[in-house]
Formats: sequence, structure tokens, C-alpha cells
Amino acid sequence: MSSAALEPAIAERLKRNADGLVAAVVQDATTGDVLMQAWMNDEALALTLATRKGTYWSRSRQQLWVKGETSGHTQEVVEARLDCDGDTVLLKVNQTGAACHTGTTTCFDSDRLL
Repeated sequence: MSSAALEPAIAERLKRNADGLVAAVVQDATTGDVLMQAWMNDEALALTLATRKGTYWSRSRQQLWVKGETSGHTQEVVEARLDCDGDTVLLKVNQTGAACHTGTTTCFDSDRLL
């Protein structure tokens, strides 16, 4: 995976956590369903913006990963937004296959709390 640099104007607005990460909420561009939440470092966000492929930081593996790289369940990013506080990225995607690692369409379909 080639590295990419985040535009300074975007990097300045980001409010990262102690690990240098920002939350990414991923939403289906057609249905509006929230598919998943993941984490991004500056390089993951820069690669996502450059390639339009959902690219994230794996906290467990301590490396970048492109959604669908091994599973084939890819994300074509059609829109990216930064929230007003700069601490969350919203990605609207065209999802191919399951978004959740469990094989379901969304990570938010099993444990309804209210």
C-alpha cells in the first residue's frame, strides 16, 4: 500500500484521540443505513480520499487495511465529510457485500437497546 499525505488544511482540523486516530462512521450512500464504525489515522484518511476505497487503521493489527481487500466486501467512497468538531469522519459508500466482519450487512443490526 502506497503512503499518502493528508492535505494540511484537513489535518489541521482533525481532533485525534490519544492514539492519533479519528472515528469514522460509514453509511450506505443509497439507504442511509449506518454500516460500521472504524478508526482512521491521517494516512488512512488521505488514502481514502485519494483512492475512494474505505481505508482504515486496525488497532488490533496496528496496520492500515482496505475494506474488502481480502473478503471482497468493498467500499466505494462517494462522499466524505468532517463533523463540526473535527473528531469524526462520515463516509458515504457504495458497499459491495457485507460491511460487518460477522457477515451481516451492518454492524448495527443485532443488539437494539431501545
